Amino acid sequence: MKLLVTGGAGFIGSSFVRARVAAGDEVAVLDKLTYAGHRENLAGIEEEISFVHGDVCEATVVRELVAGGPDAIAHFAAESHVDRSIMDASAFERTNVEGTRVLLEAAADRGGVRFCHVSTDEVYGPAAESESFDEEAPFRPTSPYAATKAEADRLVRDVARARSLDAVVVRCGNVYGPYQYPEKLIPLFTMRALAGRDLPLYGDGSQERDWLHVRDCCEAVSAVLASGRAGEAYNVATGTLTPNRDVALRILAEVGASASLVHTVADRPRHDVRYRLDTSKVSRELGWKPTVVLEEGLRETVRWYRDNRAWIDAVTGPGFDAYYRALRESRGDGRGSA
Repeated sequence: MKLLVTGGAGFIGSSFVRARVAAGDEVAVLDKLTYAGHRENLAGIEEEISFVHGDVCEATVVRELVAGGPDAIAHFAAESHVDRSIMDASAFERTNVEGTRVLLEAAADRGGVRFCHVSTDEVYGPAAESESFDEEAPFRPTSPYAATKAEADRLVRDVARARSLDAVVVRCGNVYGPYQYPEKLIPLFTMRALAGRDLPLYGDGSQERDWLHVRDCCEAVSAVLASGRAGEAYNVATGTLTPNRDVALRILAEVGASASLVHTVADRPRHDVRYRLDTSKVSRELGWKPTVVLEEGLRETVRWYRDNRAWIDAVTGPGFDAYYRALRESRGDGRGSA
């Protein structure tokens, strides 16, 4: 298969590219190389792919790539961190909504290409304790990030219907694993635990998330890309929710550090208590099920960050330090340093 992968130098995108190269696909990557996208994420396979440094919002670049004849487009490119979207939503509007529109129109104009949009469980909003959402549940986003992803999902649906585009959507739980930029909970806490620094936990840490290993996520995207029904969306998650505090304590245990490193900070505004997906559709139609349990995945992830300090140093720097300091200060936390 000839694939165009947007955001292929990011966390999930680069893992997907590695998997598809290993499977023998011909892969072209389009990535803007923002703070969370890095050529280092593709180390070892750069000679096996075609890489274009560009923006999904640049119609000329996108149309040229799509005209080049990919069989399918896997659209991972997105701004994805909720905290950043609360501080400034402009980049989220541009990349997540406008970038998706540009890609969709290029694909529809060319025709004969499958479009797979990678989305999030956050479009459904928070779930009550006994509630789960299937693919027909209404969207109730509660952050600028989730709102822009919900709008992108609607664009995929509407353009696909109006222009007979072969499109599918994958909505994932909280993905974690190697190569994740250390602003999200698991990589940030792992990096700080390895350095013996405090772990800034929002509120009481009771918020529950469905933690999906990146390998399982990429296998699900591959399954949907290959066999998902045109026009359909598929929820992808493990079905197991774990409180953030428990994740923090598990990371500390893996590192061999004291639980006293957990440091409570002011909670995120309107922090959703939980997301829960009904994944029976992807299991029933495509036979996909997760294979990595959280205990195993965390152990592997902590080991990877421990063994790849050079990668951490390469992808973080003054920009990360400044953002992290501003974020902590916005939460009223005097320990503003990264």
